Amino acid sequence: MTEIIDIIASPALTGFYFDDQKAIKCGAKTDGLNYKGDTATPGFESVRQAGEAISVEFILSDGSQGGGDCAAVQYSGAGGRDPLFLSREFIPVIEEEVKPYLVGQKVDSFKELAELIENIKINGQRLHTALRYGLSQAALSAVAASNQESRTEVVAREYDLDLNPEPIPIFTQTGDDRYLNADKAIIKGAQVLPHGLINNVTDKLGQQGEKLIEYISWLRDRIQEFGGDDYRPALHIDVYGTIGEAFSTIEEMAEYILKAEKAAAPFKLRIEGPMDAGNRSDQIKELSALTAKLEELGSTVELVADEWCNTFEDIKLFADNNAGHMIQIKTPDLGGINNTIEAVLYCKDKGLGAYQGGTCNETDRSARICTDIALATRPDQILAKPGMGLDEGLMIVNNQMQRTLRLLEWKKSNQQTKQIKTEGVGR
Repeated sequence: MTEIIDIIASPALTGFYFDDQKAIKCGAKTDGLNYKGDTATPGFESVRQAGEAISVEFILSDGSQGGGDCAAVQYSGAGGRDPLFLSREFIPVIEEEVKPYLVGQKVDSFKELAELIENIKINGQRLHTALRYGLSQAALSAVAASNQESRTEVVAREYDLDLNPEPIPIFTQTGDDRYLNADKAIIKGAQVLPHGLINNVTDKLGQQGEKLIEYISWLRDRIQEFGGDDYRPALHIDVYGTIGEAFSTIEEMAEYILKAEKAAAPFKLRIEGPMDAGNRSDQIKELSALTAKLEELGSTVELVADEWCNTFEDIKLFADNNAGHMIQIKTPDLGGINNTIEAVLYCKDKGLGAYQGGTCNETDRSARICTDIALATRPDQILAKPGMGLDEGLMIVNNQMQRTLRLLEWKKSNQQTKQIKTEGVGR
């Protein structure tokens, strides 16, 4: 039986940056790509600093290996998340604390390895979410290598899922460059766009929501002008709670969203994070009420849960209470990718849309592995990541998806050919 015989950890760069969200909210000012101001979150040396990750390789007794990347979100240390993830601090944890747990473990079951990683405790504390994220990726890759399967096949087999040959819609995010990057998404035929980064009432939403309506109208016209007659992407706008800031009641929020829906027509509209109630229980209550109100009014807009919906436990609570029509599953915040798998399946079982997201601040490898698990679990959309340049993240996720689907198609065809030849022997 194949076993883990060693683990190698190396420092890595992510596709974006770590930002001190608290310092930014306290008034740190932009200066080019940097921020000026004092830090406010422990661990930060500057308000914006280079994103870091750790690449881990499981060396296996059969001579193969499986790798993954430990990465954390852009706003690390904020909103109850684990602290800033720096490679110089956590590589020693892997080498000195984690390795003894994992060396000698068999790699015949991803589920069992992932569960072991989830339950490792050091000084009574679970591993940082970024460590669990990357180590579980390496576990899946190791099982796939040992069994000579794709990662998608491992997940489908262990979770008893049917493989579907169709690609999954990819969601591209523009960042603040919401006009130029929207053009990029339209040219490349992105199925879901643009995210938009509407995180300020005065500058981006408008005091009465007029600036967002104007942007949605521009986006609609741009798609119709340059996208072609058959191009019908979904419009997914993340408003970071600003609708709730501009409009104080559920009725007013719903009325505004109906105006946005009219501006988006004939395209499907999704609104992510319409309000931020300040805590999980109130967020569930308000988002549930707004969801019900829109349905009562006959709206087709889909609300996407984001704020206060970070862990697998959070996701289950939002889904159980119909808080939104779709839930973002922020992959690094869930720790092990086994939790991402379970979260997607839970949302689908509850009849809710599953958006397998993540962060601009992860790596090419974590993005590819997330794509592979999505091809088994079939969320409604997945995030193009990492980075905020749009082209690169879309390329990484799209190409990994197409490679994996083509490989699965080839395997299926060759298995059928082999079976026909075997059945014909002796006739």
